[in-house]
Amino acid sequence: MTETTNPPFGISTALLTPFRRDGAINLPLLCAHAQEMLQRGVKGVTLFGTTGEGASIGFEERREAIKALRDAGIEAEVITLGLCASAVADVAAQVQQGVAFGITQFLLLPPFYFNDLTDAGLFRWHSDLFEIADPSARFILYHIPQITQVPLSFDLIMRLKDVFPDRVVAVKDSAGQWDNTRTLLESGRVPVLVGDERLLHKALPMGAAGSICGMANLFPARLTDLFQTHQEDTALSSDVDLIVSTPVIPALKHAMVTLTGNADWAPLRAPLQPLSADAKAAIEVRFAAKKDGGS
Repeated sequence: MTETTNPPFGISTALLTPFRRDGAINLPLLCAHAQEMLQRGVKGVTLFGTTGEGASIGFEERREAIKALRDAGIEAEVITLGLCASAVADVAAQVQQGVAFGITQFLLLPPFYFNDLTDAGLFRWHSDLFEIADPSARFILYHIPQITQVPLSFDLIMRLKDVFPDRVVAVKDSAGQWDNTRTLLESGRVPVLVGDERLLHKALPMGAAGSICGMANLFPARLTDLFQTHQEDTALSSDVDLIVSTPVIPALKHAMVTLTGNADWAPLRAPLQPLSADAKAAIEVRFAAKKDGGS
């Protein structure tokens, strides 16, 4: 077994994307939030991932948001840019857009429209992308089959890492299935980022490189502490249980409203819709109690 030697990734906040009431991205709030996350201890920020409603963000909007972050002083080195498209040319264009602002690390969703894809087909898709994408780009493979309906098998991940060692820098395992996470970690062949915060305390002692996670929007310092201590934050795990029992992105945004008192976090972009009254009430009860002492 070849051990990975990459430095620890740490905690990257999977940034929520705030929208104005007219539907446009609230760029000042996005930039202020990214700055706050870094000030409160996370190692990086991830733009336009799942938590950031990346599938609903247009190409020109992406450019404007990236530019706003860079103009606000967010260094390119701490930004991971989410990629979301099924056509290789479209993904490559998103890569080039990020590279133009100095970003070289990308979170790569697999193609997500066609069903019953094979490892051979997925390997070809990734190969075609790596062939035409800017040579400076480095990719984190993104395994989140409950969303994409396209699982990345262990064999596919290992083959991509072996054939493209300078392109594939990590895998983000967001399936929330410990057996899969453990298998990836035990291989020692690719750095593993754990998407489910409830698994971090088990994964980190086994060599997990860190996490790109949505709960860091709410509690960046607590996630950083967990990364450093490898000790489960049981209250945080309980909060995750509550969040995932409802539509996740609306729940995270409503928790942000509750914690910050800032209603500008509330808007969602269609097709997402606000939580039910009961779900909102449950979020408010839980997170209002954390408003003064949360981190």
